[in-house]
Amino acid sequence: MKGKTLIPQLTLNSDMGESYGIHSFGNDEALLPLVDSINVACGMHAGDPSTMNRIVAAAASAGVRVGAHPGLPDPVGFGRREMVLRKDEVRDLVRYQVGALWGFLDSAGVPLNHIKPHGALFAMLSRSEELMDALCDVAEQFNVPVYGLPGTCHETTAARRGIPFVGELYVDLDYNADGTVIVNRSADVSWIAQAVQRTHRYLEEGTIASVTGETVRVRADTICIHSDQANSVELAAAVRDVLNI
Repeated sequence: MKGKTLIPQLTLNSDMGESYGIHSFGNDEALLPLVDSINVACGMHAGDPSTMNRIVAAAASAGVRVGAHPGLPDPVGFGRREMVLRKDEVRDLVRYQVGALWGFLDSAGVPLNHIKPHGALFAMLSRSEELMDALCDVAEQFNVPVYGLPGTCHETTAARRGIPFVGELYVDLDYNADGTVIVNRSADVSWIAQAVQRTHRYLEEGTIASVTGETVRVRADTICIHSDQANSVELAAAVRDVLNI
């Protein structure tokens, strides 16, 4: 039925803390009042100690939950170029980064809420249960859920391991017909009207359209808004308005 909301508890999250020192990147402070949780870069694909400290303090002040956003050690490519890694290497990379963020969280008295892989690491783990097992080892160590792409190894591996899984919907990215998302090397400006339409469609039908026109059925608990897009604040505000109806 048109207008019927199927998922009333859908939340908003955003990737943040991706600046370097004096070089700001993203719209962190303006987005914080609009989101429920954030995924903080841990120094490999982006971010640095002072940035992590700053965003943890800002999130704590705003009452926003904080998760780790570990990525590949490729700042030049912003973690969006895939690497060939063994399971133990993925585990070490994730544990190193989550541990770094945890130090700042612990200092601020803020609990670690979840782990969400970034960029190319996100894609690699979505296709490989072996590599996703490595991230689950760390999620199990810290006793937190994982955020990821429903219907992929993110979800199936977490389920097998007994780790809570939080499925994401991406209204500022395009989908392939198989339910995977299309991530570009650099951020584009998203059409706000399109993001709003995608949000309404998901809430009403549990589906989203692929770039080739197929109807893709998805299951999500949270919507991710990428902070590096120029109009991310306006987009997040528009999506938040839909969720608040």
